Amino acid sequence: MSSRAPGPFDRGHTDELMSFLAASPSPYHAVANVGVRLEKAGFRQVQETDAWDGTAGGRYVVRGGAVIAWYVPEGAAAHTPFRIVGAHTDSPNLRVKPLPDTGSAGWRQVAVEIYGGTLLNTWLDRDLGLAGRLSLRDGSTRLVNVDRALLRVPQLAVHLDRSVNTEGLKLDKQRHMQPIWGLGNDVREGDLIRFLAEEAGLSAGEVTGWDLMVHPVEAPSYLGRDRELLAGPRMDNLLSVHAGTAALTAVAGDVAEPSYIPVLAAFDHEENGSQSDTGAEGPLLGSVLERSVFARGGTYEDRARAFAGTVCLSSDTGHAVHPNYPERHDPTHHPRANGGPILKVNVNQRYATDGSGRAVFAAACERAGVPWQTFVSNNAMPCGTTIGPITAARHGIQTVDIGVAILSMHSARELCGADDPYLLANALTAFLAE
Repeated sequence: MSSRAPGPFDRGHTDELMSFLAASPSPYHAVANVGVRLEKAGFRQVQETDAWDGTAGGRYVVRGGAVIAWYVPEGAAAHTPFRIVGAHTDSPNLRVKPLPDTGSAGWRQVAVEIYGGTLLNTWLDRDLGLAGRLSLRDGSTRLVNVDRALLRVPQLAVHLDRSVNTEGLKLDKQRHMQPIWGLGNDVREGDLIRFLAEEAGLSAGEVTGWDLMVHPVEAPSYLGRDRELLAGPRMDNLLSVHAGTAALTAVAGDVAEPSYIPVLAAFDHEENGSQSDTGAEGPLLGSVLERSVFARGGTYEDRARAFAGTVCLSSDTGHAVHPNYPERHDPTHHPRANGGPILKVNVNQRYATDGSGRAVFAAACERAGVPWQTFVSNNAMPCGTTIGPITAARHGIQTVDIGVAILSMHSARELCGADDPYLLANALTAFLAE
């Protein structure tokens, strides 16, 4: 990833996003890839179990599928507030169960559990790989990625479901979503893990735990006559993780007057409620920010002053107006692809944006020369939510919900405007650089 701020209509940023998406089939891979980009920009990883110093420079912490990175400018006071880009690394998918080896009727299958609010039908009849992390007997972990056609969830043929095109597809999460990966009646416990251990260059006896998930192996690609669209997996929400990383590395070292300390906070488990030690509702962000204050000689008073002046842009994907279902959207708010990032508003606090937050976001977009749009849900439709309200409530910091408008949200393969990712990155860069 380049350390420069991506400019408008610069497809180089989108090309890099496509590579990032392809290389990040799990939150653990995404965090590792963020770490590589941070290290290239001069950041260094610190361990939570070590003592931290308060010297200037870029640092980052990794915990499971979450990463927090920050850059302390020269001369930053202990009470210097933070500017945070918030995002999440996880996406809805199919995740491997603790006893994965199963099968029926001469087919060998993998037992999976549904993670998050995924569109089940989008996982049918698709070539699927398997990725995640293996936990080893010595306490370490090893990433594994079988990025080739390994699995498939076969749909029932229309001849055996004659009403599927008139009454709709009905899927039972337990009975209909177990992928096949071979033939045989002899289901042997441990086969899948033995296979994955071998793929990772390990012996099966070394593996004592795993966090594994299915992913589509089709590469991200430009779409459309003029290639103005981007199709790919996990844009919700690796698109924001990538843009936030680009913005943070762009501003690191260029802060002349330390009005703020720029931060990237990419959490896991947003898609199932954020309630974990690596989710936004956990203590990770607050702990990192507090330790940064105290490492610079700060007191609780300095911590309170810093948090009071802190602003977070919670960046997550939102809904572009759907041409086949325009009635599902608010009649006066129609975010469009390549129209720039969206400001997400919900007065019932499903999004954390208020009028003063709108002003912060509008100012960043104006400085960056980036167009922006507003999203609000149709009153007759339930509104989704993000890490925004959680971050605001847990840490008492001003939070604004923003993102990029996409179609096919929570599909195995989503769609956005090809210009919007770097328009978002420009706005985030301007926000962090203020």
